[in-house]
Formats: sequence, structure tokens, C-alpha cells
Amino acid sequence: MSAHKNHAMQTPAPWRAPLAEPGSGFGTETTRPWPERVELAKRLARAGVLRGVRPVKPSVSMDQAMALILEAVQPLELETVSLLEAEGRVLGQDVVSPLMVPPLDCSAMDGYAVRAEDTRGAAPDCPVRLQVRGESRAGGGLEGLRVARGAAVRIMTGAPMPPGADAVVQVEETEEEHGFVRIFSAVTPWRNYRRAGESIAQGDRVLSRGERLRPADLGILASLNQAQVAVHRRPRVAVISTGDELAGLGQQARQGGIHDVNAYTLCAEVQKYGGRPQYLGIARDSLADLQALFRQALTADLVISTGGVSMGRYDFVKDIHAALGIETRFEWVDVKPGKPCVFGVQGHTLVFGLPGNPVSSLTSFIQFVRPALLRLMGARRLHKPVVEAILTEEINKRQAGKVHLLRGSFTIENSQFYVSTTGDQKASIFRSMSEANCLIVLPADRPRVAAGEKVAIQLINHDEV
Repeated sequence: MSAHKNHAMQTPAPWRAPLAEPGSGFGTETTRPWPERVELAKRLARAGVLRGVRPVKPSVSMDQAMALILEAVQPLELETVSLLEAEGRVLGQDVVSPLMVPPLDCSAMDGYAVRAEDTRGAAPDCPVRLQVRGESRAGGGLEGLRVARGAAVRIMTGAPMPPGADAVVQVEETEEEHGFVRIFSAVTPWRNYRRAGESIAQGDRVLSRGERLRPADLGILASLNQAQVAVHRRPRVAVISTGDELAGLGQQARQGGIHDVNAYTLCAEVQKYGGRPQYLGIARDSLADLQALFRQALTADLVISTGGVSMGRYDFVKDIHAALGIETRFEWVDVKPGKPCVFGVQGHTLVFGLPGNPVSSLTSFIQFVRPALLRLMGARRLHKPVVEAILTEEINKRQAGKVHLLRGSFTIENSQFYVSTTGDQKASIFRSMSEANCLIVLPADRPRVAAGEKVAIQLINHDEV
């Protein structure tokens, strides 16, 4: 599924649908391009940048888009890192225990190692009196200690169990004086007793390839005396914002302009999921500027650009993809927000062109870029959990025929999920995304949902399942 290195030398794909001007290749019978874009395509073709005119691909469903993405992704190579660097990384090999944890029978409590039968009948008003025959400390040896009938050994948590003992009375239930201990509570055999290999047996597969390492997993590796671990390399992700209207932070936005939001949102998301973001800056709406930044970006494992992927006069990103030999797999998805979403491949580099609207951009990242990023790192769990919730308000779709992803906020009451929207669902209102902890998923064939009905919600802050 690798892309052709020199797209300019390839035969163009068949046109999707004719326009009034045959051969233009942009749009469909119902979506016509700006005249300037048709002229641009002709100029690119005359200049030899494109062979023919870039065809327009039909829109795909969300499931089709995901299948095309995952089909193109190959996990990155392995590297060895220390445990202190491994949190959040994806394990590249199964981990099989070379030893037992704990390595020997030991105490689960501070107290006294005893024979359980010697504590029979012990009570606060009728304690059992046993002779203390020494002490077993964590990390220490037994040095000939043994628990005989009528005897006890003082013992610490994690210390080896002396022969003869089959239980531990916790220290709170005892009182020691003059070499004897009074036991105020009877114990049963194996109480507070940890057997060797109880937690991990030698030969157990304790962690599986493809799992993202959590702090507890690092603790398991440490318990196996494993100072390093093999993980997949972190993807290098180039991030580009496009548009004459954008201003960098600290700069004065021009009249009618806005500050670049997407770069900071997406770089944070890339870091959150284990990638290494590199923000390349803002590309202005010119072929030269876009081409220069995209050439630089294509050295990364994954490229994310925002803006310039719709049908506007200055939406040049898809043209630049074609000019640079990026093989487009899809460019429209039947989803709202985020319909203009482009995915392509050049060699082993994955290229995403997301909408410029911050809500659409972030939603598209969650649905499409995030799984690709995780798969690059070798992860097997790619999908956010989806659960049923009771809707607390009525929702009417403005557009039928596509999946709607609405920003929502869920609560849990008596083990039942309830959800409401975070307010106005216009794609221009980014605050509604900041306040969301889920996305309400409305299928294409469900134009209206009444309050009290059940809907599917995607838990966007939850770990993948």
C-alpha cells in the first residue's frame, strides 16, 4: 500500500464526475469549484507540477475511513528504554517472568508468626500466651529460627516465614512483655501468609505486546528486576497550520484574523498519546509557502495540517498533496463536524489534512489521527469506549445523511449515564469542546432524538479499549 514517490509521473485516476467544463476534475455535479481553482489546476498541469488535473474522491463513511487508515499503518521499530522513560510507551514484546514474586513464603503483616492451632480460643478477655523465640526482618535471614508448639517469632511485613509457622497474628492483636506475647485474637491457617510465587509465578506472561505501559506495569517490571524494556519508537509528528487569517501567539492578529488555536491543541493531543510533535508554523495561502513547509514535514512519521482542505478559493492543501506525490486515500468523510478530512500516504509517512475550524480539527483528530498514532506505536487498543446514556434534552439534526458527533457532558447517577450537550453546537464555538467529556454519536439515519431516549456516547477522556 506504499505511495508512489513521484506522483507527477503517474497516470491520473479517472474523474469522479464531469463538470460543465470537461476535464476539470474538481467537485461533483452538485459541488462546483471556484473558477480560480479550475484555472489553478490548469496552470499546475501546464507547468508540469501535476499530470492532468487532480480527481476528487467520493466521500467515505467513518468506518471506511478508519479501515483505510489502519490498512496503511505499520508499527514503528523497537527501541530499549529505561523504566523511568517507559510510562505511556507501547510494549514491543511479551514479558515472561524469570522468577517468582514473592521469591519465598513471607508475612503480609507486622506481627507474630505462629502455629494457628496455638491461638485457638484466644480472645480479649482470655489471651493465649506464647514464648517469643526471635525476630524475622524483611531482607534478613532466618538464622535457625523455627516456630515450635507454644512459641512465636516476631515478624515484619515481607519478612520470610520461619519453618513451623502457618499464620501471622497482626501486631494490633498482641502485647509483648518479658519475652512472651499475649495473643488476643485467634487466627486460621495461612492468615496473613504470602506464598512464594503467589503474585507472579516463574514463566508467567505478565505483560503482553501492544499494551501501553501504565505506572503499575512499570512496578511489575521493577519487581522482576527488569531495568529496561523494549518499546516501539515514539512517532515524530509534524504539525502545520494554514491560512492568511492566522496569527501566531504574541502577534497582533490582522483585522478579521484569529490566533492559531489548532497547533497548540493538536500538539498537546500528540504528546498525550505518546507522539513527539514538531510545530512547523503557519503556512500562508500560497503554493510556494505550502509546498516548502510540506516538503519539510514529509520527513516525519506523521503529518497533520489544518485548514485548506475544503472547496474555498484558497484551499490548496490537496493540490500540494498531489504535487508532492502524496497518495490520497480519502478526502471527505460522512460526519459532522469534520467532513473535509484528507488522509494520504507518501512512502511510510502518514499525512492528514484536517479542517481549519478548531472544533472540527480536534474532533477529526480524536476519530482518525489518534488511532493511527497509537497503531504507529504498536498499540492494540485503539477505540474509545462507547456506552449508552439517557439524553436530557431534545436534539434535532440540521443535516441528515451523515453521522453527527455532538459535544456532550455526561454524569452518572445510580449506575446510569445521563448526557446533555455542552450548549450551542456550531463548529465555531470551541468552548463547547473544552467543556465536553464525551461525544454524543447520532447515526446518519436518526435525525431527531427526544429527551429521555437513549443515545450512544463516546468517552473521549477515557483510556482506549
